[in-house]
Amino acid sequence: MVCAELAARLQVSEHTIRRDLHELSREGFCKKVYGGAVLSLPEAGDYSQRKDKNRAIKLRIAQQCARLVKPGGTIFIDTGTTNLAMAEALPAELALTVVTNSPEIAAVLVKKPLYDVVILGGQVQRASGGCVGAAAVAQVQGMLFDQGFIGGCAMAPESGLTGFDYADCEFKKAVIKQCSEIIVGLTSDKIPAAARFVVAASSDIDVLVVEENISREYRVAFQQHDICIYTV
Repeated sequence: MVCAELAARLQVSEHTIRRDLHELSREGFCKKVYGGAVLSLPEAGDYSQRKDKNRAIKLRIAQQCARLVKPGGTIFIDTGTTNLAMAEALPAELALTVVTNSPEIAAVLVKKPLYDVVILGGQVQRASGGCVGAAAVAQVQGMLFDQGFIGGCAMAPESGLTGFDYADCEFKKAVIKQCSEIIVGLTSDKIPAAARFVVAASSDIDVLVVEENISREYRVAFQQHDICIYTV
């Protein structure tokens, strides 16, 4: 939401809009950003609780992400329910090196005979379903990826990609530094919204795969950050 647009639509002053947004932000309903506000999402549940949520649309997003994989490359697949569906959708005939911090994703990929699969180590975090600690960060700092498929809890043009868990977000930051191309697949209920911790600025994201019902306003806003958008 942009203050100037809301003021014009509601026929009130921008000062009134900013005051009301300030109150809504204090009560936790939204997060103030430069020029306006975005929705504050409730914290996501554990990985096991999220697996069946929005299953059909996650599958469509996952299939589009799988089509973006470049044969013969080295890619990173982040933990997450959409990325798990993507791992299942990847063609078995691709020759790939895949690194992941998710035991469940690794178990899917190792069944594909042409794939070289590397799993990062450490304690598996129950909330994310992956290894995100110091050991995993140290390992990933010694690797380079052609593509990184990164998960997130929320995204908005102003605040970028954000998440709820600090350790998970710091791990994602470490991965992003090692990637030539960053691809994010999100359901539309995560856009526009913001969580607690920044993973990446919008300008750091190369490709966004999202539902086709994303508004023209946000499609244009993301494209202004040079993000290529695929809708499903």
